[in-house]
Formats: sequence, C-alpha cells, structure tokens
Amino acid sequence: MIAKNHKGPDGGIYPIGAMKKSDVCINGMFLNYASYFGIHEDDLKSIVDFLIAEHMTDGGFNCYSNRKGAVHSSLHTTISVLEGILEYSKNGYTYRITDLRDAEAGSREFLLRHRLYKSDRSGQIIDRKMLMLSYPSRWRYDILRALDYFHFAGVEYDSRMDDAVQVLLKKRRADGRWPLQAKHPGHTNFDMEKAGEASRWNTLRALRVLKRFGIPRDVYA
Repeated sequence: MIAKNHKGPDGGIYPIGAMKKSDVCINGMFLNYASYFGIHEDDLKSIVDFLIAEHMTDGGFNCYSNRKGAVHSSLHTTISVLEGILEYSKNGYTYRITDLRDAEAGSREFLLRHRLYKSDRSGQIIDRKMLMLSYPSRWRYDILRALDYFHFAGVEYDSRMDDAVQVLLKKRRADGRWPLQAKHPGHTNFDMEKAGEASRWNTLRALRVLKRFGIPRDVYA
C-alpha cells in the first residue's frame, strides 16, 4: 500500500531524489484520491503534517518549497492541495482539520488575489496555458479547474472571479459546448475526447459552474 510503504522521512509519499524530499503537488493529489476512497486516517496523518508544514506565508503552496526553494506559491500546486483538503474534509476526517481549514482559507485567497490567472503585482496573465481548458487536468492548473473547485467547495461568488468567468464564456462554441483545448501527458487507459473538439467533461463543468454562481440562463443556455 502506497500510504504505508512509500513514505519519506518528511512524511510525504514518493520521496524524490537523493535527499528523499516529497513533492507537495503529488501529496495534495494523493490526499484527494485517498480521502475519496476512504483509507484509514492513521495512514494520512503524516501526509497531512507534511502538507501543513509546506504551507507558505503568501497563502498557497509550491512543490519546490522543500526541494529547490520557493518564495512565492504556485497556482498549480495550490489547486492540487485545495482539492485534497476539500475531499479530506468532505469524507469526515478530523486529524488537524482546523489547521487544514486555515490553510484552505489562505489558499483560496491566494487564488482570488490572482484573479485566478493574473499576477498579483502587474495584473498580467501568468501563463496563457492556464486559460486553456483541459481534462483530465493532472497536475496542471487552469481557470475551469479553479472555478469548479470553488463550485464544489460551496464558496460564494467573489467579484475577483469575474475575469475568469468572462474568459470561460468566450470559449463557448457556437453549438453551446466548450472545447477540449489541451491534453497533458500521462498514463491513459483510453481516450474519450480529442483536443480541438467539443468536450463533454468541460461542457459539464462549465455549465455547473455557471449555474452554481447564478450566471443568468440566457447567458449560457
């Protein structure tokens, strides 16, 4: 079992390199999947400890924080940890839940402070790939993944989401569906959709985001 047999000295899973440092992004994703499948809380405790220890002062997380060093959080890593904390909380785990919720609040604010895809200093787009809709996302961040997280987390609409929502609306095709704009490398058992074509998954996620946040039906129907 991964949670029992593949932990490093820092408590995280799959330690990397000679120094055996765990990757924050991988551990955020593992917390997500492991919590969904209900593994025993004791097996998650060191992972929770590891993630909390890597929470950065600007509110988010960065997978380089404990390896090469980082002075600013990463949207990629932060969304992975946020999804993990949400699933952990939804499934009734209680170990250090207050600390995790504090980290969650800071990480949400980190995303919003960046208007989901912009520099908090210059206002420029951080990376145009973050505007490309993908599924599955793997470790990569994009605006639909962030908006869908806020939907599942039950967060109230914040005006700092406006820019991302407008980008999402502009991506709707003439047939009312949303495209698959990017496919990220990784193990795939079977392909369900092709890049450049309409995407059932992105359309579903876009519609539920717009419904959750009360975007008028005549805008997206």
